[in-house]
Amino acid sequence: MSNWRFNPLALVRAFLRPIDPILLLLLAVLLGYAWVLMQSASPERLDNQALHFAIALAAMWAMAWLTPVHLLRLALPLYALGVVLLIGVDLFGEISKGARRWLDIGITRIQPSEIMKISMPLMLAWYFHQREGQTRFVDFLVAGALLVVPVGLILIQPDLGTSLLVAASGLYVIYFAGLSWKLIVPLVVALVIGLGSIVAFGDTLCQPEVDWQVLREYQKQRVCTLLDPTRDPLGKGFHIIQSTIAIGSGGVSGKGWMEGTQTHLAFLPERHTDFIFAVLAEEFGLIGAVVLLATYLLLIVRGFVIAAFAPTHASRLLAGAITMIFFTYAFVNMGMVSGILPVVGVPLPFISYGGTALVTLCLGVGILMSIQRSRLTARKA
Repeated sequence: MSNWRFNPLALVRAFLRPIDPILLLLLAVLLGYAWVLMQSASPERLDNQALHFAIALAAMWAMAWLTPVHLLRLALPLYALGVVLLIGVDLFGEISKGARRWLDIGITRIQPSEIMKISMPLMLAWYFHQREGQTRFVDFLVAGALLVVPVGLILIQPDLGTSLLVAASGLYVIYFAGLSWKLIVPLVVALVIGLGSIVAFGDTLCQPEVDWQVLREYQKQRVCTLLDPTRDPLGKGFHIIQSTIAIGSGGVSGKGWMEGTQTHLAFLPERHTDFIFAVLAEEFGLIGAVVLLATYLLLIVRGFVIAAFAPTHASRLLAGAITMIFFTYAFVNMGMVSGILPVVGVPLPFISYGGTALVTLCLGVGILMSIQRSRLTARKA
């Protein structure tokens, strides 16, 4: 007769084996924030967001079970699939709000550009892993070419926000792989000169007859609106003006949960998605914003700790890039809502309504958990 007995505690331990408790705690705080803010900003979407939470957490758990070796084996197929789907979007994609970003695959619609936010750093980490210890200048050129292809396809859609995120995810890997400062400094200097010129000569450059060549007209208008939102206060500048009013009116402690006038009188546009940080600042004030920033900071610190002690070169590159993606999401979103960056349609990580970005971000958390578990396993061996 068998001595086997059902042990629920052992089952729970097996289920939680790949989970990093610190990352899980920080993620729980962020999702708690998201739930509270969604109740105020758009309560009718709570059921859908709960489903998004469940799918994203399941994806994170599944990703955490994979080893870094398995992740690297997926790098090339995922990258190739992402590029093929992006080409499909440019040829057959559905047009929505003036952009071609979605692909109908029969049973559902997908946004292939989201795939690249994970597959791009994964691909470049795999590429540099193959050349560990013998990286040459030409390898960085090849890595740049691998990055330019999907970024260019996303820009064609056009989707400036996502293209910037995908470009950043790849550039972080290239930087962590050892890109020389002799190449970085000239690029930074050129960027500073370019931005300074736009600020200094904004009045002239923003005239209707001036064509910026490298940017589409709507992208030019976003930059010009950032320089002077009052140029069109009821049109293109409305988003920034209302969000800054909401942030400033929250003061230190906020107006109180569900008491935000900008939010509930419908002055604040896209309050459940890109501008949800303004809801937070209005209702919970500086204190609520600082708590959120501290949570993001702890998440980033935890990610860098995992990267620093990762067992392989590829794992370090991947963990570092994923961590910096979290930073980029948060910085760009809060920057555009606060009026210090152009509005580019980047959600607040783990907080904004929506399933695609949340699943992508939770896959990133799952990758960090996978790398941490592999380190602990290697240390025990």
